[in-house]
Amino acid sequence: MKTGKPIIIGCDHAAYELKEKIKVYLTDKGYRLEDAGTKSQASVNYVDFGKKVARAVSIGQYSKGILLCGTGLGMSMVANRFVNVRAALCSDVFGAKMSRLHNDANILVLGGRVLGDILAFEIIQTWLDTMFEGGRHLERIQTIDN
Repeated sequence: MKTGKPIIIGCDHAAYELKEKIKVYLTDKGYRLEDAGTKSQASVNYVDFGKKVARAVSIGQYSKGILLCGTGLGMSMVANRFVNVRAALCSDVFGAKMSRLHNDANILVLGGRVLGDILAFEIIQTWLDTMFEGGRHLERIQTIDN
C-alpha cells in the first residue's frame, strides 16, 4: 500500500470513462484515491469539478490531484487560478516528468478525448514517480508565487 495522503481525482462527463479506468489502475497499484466526481457521463460543468479538486490541493487537504476533461485545457485553466496550485496539462511522458522535476506540479491534467488508456497510465505513473529537483527550480516557483 502506498503511504501518504490520498490523491484527489475529478473529471467532467467527457473524461468520465478514462477517469474510471485510471481509478482501477491506481487502486491496483496501491494508491488511495478520493473521487471528487463526476459520477456519470451526464453533461456537467467542468468548472465545478476543477474547483473542487484545485481547492482541496490549494489548502493542503491533498498533496496531489488529477483532473480530466475532454482536452484538459479547461481544467488546467480553472486549477491554475488557485493559490499554491501548479497544474500541468500533459499529453506525453516527457512533459509529465518535467512538470514534476522542474515545476513541482501538484495537479496533473489530462485530456480524456486526447489520450488513450495506456499512454494516460504511463503519464500518470511517470508523474507520480518523479520527485521535484529543487534548487534553482524552487527559486523560480517562489518567484511565480510572489
